[in-house]
Amino acid sequence: MTHELILALLGFAFVTSVTPGPNNMMLLASGANFGFRRTLPHMLGISIGHAVMVFLVGLGLASVFKAWPPALTALKLVSVAYMLWLAWKIAHAAAPGEGKEAAQPMTFLQAAAFQWVNPKAWAMALTAVSAYVAVPSVAAYAAVAGVFALVNLPSITLWVVAGQVVRGWLTGPGRLRAFNWTMAVLLVLSLWPTLTTKL
Repeated sequence: MTHELILALLGFAFVTSVTPGPNNMMLLASGANFGFRRTLPHMLGISIGHAVMVFLVGLGLASVFKAWPPALTALKLVSVAYMLWLAWKIAHAAAPGEGKEAAQPMTFLQAAAFQWVNPKAWAMALTAVSAYVAVPSVAAYAAVAGVFALVNLPSITLWVVAGQVVRGWLTGPGRLRAFNWTMAVLLVLSLWPTLTTKL
């Protein structure tokens, strides 16, 4: 991979990782509700899970969508259903430690698995392996996945920190409820750009 291609990939990985999307909306909410330390497994699950996804997409999953377009439609339907369920959970979450239904942060495995139903993650992976791999090979796909892992983690950290900054303001249950409902709505809205464009 040439230096120019690496720089272009770094820019692409940063912009797509740091801009609003389902992952970042959930991290903002998690930072506000649980703080940085308890959100760390969620962050690592996103970064490592997406890197694995990029690598596997490069190895051949992208060709499945080209060969069988209904698979893409099915992916979008599953994604929408799961996102709506997550939005409902966020909107109705109790404050940490409250009652039987108290909210819990997303685990590493949950966050990693979530990438497979995240339309933005799919768009990022498919674009990366098609636009930034000059000569297809296992090493090239691994390099692209590695760049994403390195750039993604510090980028998404900004959203957790932002959530933690507003945490003190959310001490009242009314404010926390309003914040969680806002995050739920933004999570649903974050689906729109990726669902209305071709992956």
